[in-house]
Amino acid sequence: MRHIGVIGGGAWGTALAAVALRAGRAVTLWAREPDVVAGINERHENRRFLPGVPLDPAIRATAELDEAVRADLLLLATPAQHLAGIAEQAADAANDPPPALICAKGIERGSGALMSDAVRRAAPAMPLAALSGPTFAREVAQGLPAAVSLACEDPRLGEAIVEALGSPAFRPYLTDDVIGVQIGGAVKNVIAIAAGIAIGRGLGDNARAAVIARGFAELSRLAAARGARPETLAGLSGLGDLVLTCTSEQSRNYTLGRAIGAGEAAEAVLGAREAVTEGVASAPAVTTMAAELGVEMPIAYGVHAVLHRGASIDDAIGGLLSRPFRPEAGAGGGDRT
Repeated sequence: MRHIGVIGGGAWGTALAAVALRAGRAVTLWAREPDVVAGINERHENRRFLPGVPLDPAIRATAELDEAVRADLLLLATPAQHLAGIAEQAADAANDPPPALICAKGIERGSGALMSDAVRRAAPAMPLAALSGPTFAREVAQGLPAAVSLACEDPRLGEAIVEALGSPAFRPYLTDDVIGVQIGGAVKNVIAIAAGIAIGRGLGDNARAAVIARGFAELSRLAAARGARPETLAGLSGLGDLVLTCTSEQSRNYTLGRAIGAGEAAEAVLGAREAVTEGVASAPAVTTMAAELGVEMPIAYGVHAVLHRGASIDDAIGGLLSRPFRPEAGAGGGDRT
């Protein structure tokens, strides 16, 4: 895998292009926005999505998808709700579709499909793996240390991708639990909105810690119902990503929750952002999946109700705080938040 094609010119796609280059690969990055392409090629900076981070001049950007797909490996880094469509276009543009690493975190709204299922539906000939974990794009682009989960059902393909992207500052840990890695990455965004709401509403750090712990129980139950392994959720793509996203000012989901907890309108906050806040679209998809599987997820339902059903924040918080007292069991067991 000497040549990596990155599909998506947002902050995460740009950071992954830097990762691949540091690992010794040639990199072509596809972006839809002409200013992003020009900025990376001419000024070696993605001012729209990753301002202030200098990029190696060897990263080449293009607006032509057929150029980026002429690679040994594709990194699919577009927003989750557009991933299947872009994957289909990429497969159509390639004579023989190369393997693809899914780098978006989310659940497809409408179908309720995990990203791997959505991409398989759109591009069935494309071999797949999935990447997730506690990573902020700016730190990764700057070369600061990070560790991720890399999930692939084909061990030889998984090992090849680890070899292609791994470096001392970017450490992929290989697993075959594709479902667990994706559910952890999707649900943590929803829980992070709840954690932000707790802080924005002035409920304190104790409440945020409770949201993180009970939110972890919720995502673990959902993952278990889909057949994921508990140890996956206890790792980088579950607990690690959840803690990071629920506690950092760099998290778009956490800061959205904090803003609306403080009384701002979600539409105003989202309208002022260039980048997508994935938890907004994932909330209804997560709750739909939970309902279909008979999994109780009251924190996720509360976030969904506030964002999409007009529920007041105080009513959602009151509903959580008035739930019956129950014994605490393991995160993947029979406990209920």
